[in-house]
Amino acid sequence: MTFLHKKNPLITGTIILTATGFASRFIGFFYRIFLSRLFGAEGMGIYQLISPVLALSFSLTAAGMQTAISKYVAGETISKDYRSSAMHLFTGFILSMIVSIFCCAGIYWFSEEIALYFLMETRTAPLLRIISFSIPLATVHSCINGYFYGIRKTSVPAICQLSEQIIRVGSVYIIYFFCLKYHMAPTISFAVVGLVIGEAASMIVSLIAIKAHFVHVVPKNYGILLPAKMAAYPPIIKNLLTLAVPLSLNRIIINFLQSLEAIFIPNRLLDYGYNNTTALSVYGILTGMSLPLILFPSAITNSICVLLLPIVSEADAAENTGTIKKAVHKSICYGFFLGIIFTAFFLLTGRFLGNLLYQSTLAGSFIIVLSFLCPLMYIASTLGSILNGLGKTSLTFVFSMASLLVRLGFVFWGIPLWGIHGYLWGLLVSQAVQTILCMFAVRKYR
Repeated sequence: MTFLHKKNPLITGTIILTATGFASRFIGFFYRIFLSRLFGAEGMGIYQLISPVLALSFSLTAAGMQTAISKYVAGETISKDYRSSAMHLFTGFILSMIVSIFCCAGIYWFSEEIALYFLMETRTAPLLRIISFSIPLATVHSCINGYFYGIRKTSVPAICQLSEQIIRVGSVYIIYFFCLKYHMAPTISFAVVGLVIGEAASMIVSLIAIKAHFVHVVPKNYGILLPAKMAAYPPIIKNLLTLAVPLSLNRIIINFLQSLEAIFIPNRLLDYGYNNTTALSVYGILTGMSLPLILFPSAITNSICVLLLPIVSEADAAENTGTIKKAVHKSICYGFFLGIIFTAFFLLTGRFLGNLLYQSTLAGSFIIVLSFLCPLMYIASTLGSILNGLGKTSLTFVFSMASLLVRLGFVFWGIPLWGIHGYLWGLLVSQAVQTILCMFAVRKYR
């Protein structure tokens, strides 16, 4: 079987990314436990509220460009056209960096307005000012990671991810013990400072890696990879933007809807009858404790998704229908199998894990309900990657939109009626809708 062959890059890359993903999530796990005990459920809720701003800024600055760079350097391993790859990387980086600088300045200067009118929580304003500095840093390593994904050297993005997590967590621990030593009260801002430090570490690692790569492939003078003539760049700019702009717009729309979802969960809980502290606490327990635990095993399928796309793209270009059919069949079978295993695990251990890890019975009850997401998530994510590899990005966008609109319906009308359980049911229904749509879209390959 082609895509599961022992020497196939999908296997090697998946192992590397999965191992790193698990290591990173394992570290992040204990980090979240530490944060939840230090700042409480309400503090976690406030911390989680800045996530929509981060997601939107990444969609705007780097998400589409990372994929575009990855696509246009994918042939380097065969053609050895290092100049073309270097020019695509450099051009994509400059374009993304320009946008990221404007984005950073906008969030910093308008943090009060964003906190009040968008996030509807004024206490997020100082966090937004801090987090704005992470945007250019994230842009650098995202573009470089796109290059390494394209040439299938997944070890570099994996190292970047792990170094970011280690440095982030380590820096927050150091700040915390510094505060204890000098009798200062730690605040949730320290966690955001750690996030910026982690992004800086990841950027440094990626810059070292890309320089070492080009020194290796062009040892005498890797500077010749970038021609001085400006006439060489307009076609590359056009190629990159043609792919990156639609992808970025799709991501922006989806992340904007996800932002509305995240922002209005606490707001709708107020309509259900909670006070502000309780609403933020419930939101923090769900998004900062229970959901990350449920999403922990998805490191496996996320790794497969990253590497399925270029492989399916190649098979589609070569009209190798057999490989695509095998990819679809195995994605459904393995996704369902893994999902059932983890659903059973979380059903049996949910309450125990909630009390053990977070000292919260509510977190445990959320874990039990959310456990049914596992098979649906795993199947939908891998099939979505296959559809993207087949060039059906518009379909995956429509499916994501449909799923999000279902969730938003439950946020606006389900939560005021049934509380947070209205949202949990919405998660299950929306994920089922997306999975069914994906399976219908690949039906001719099954």
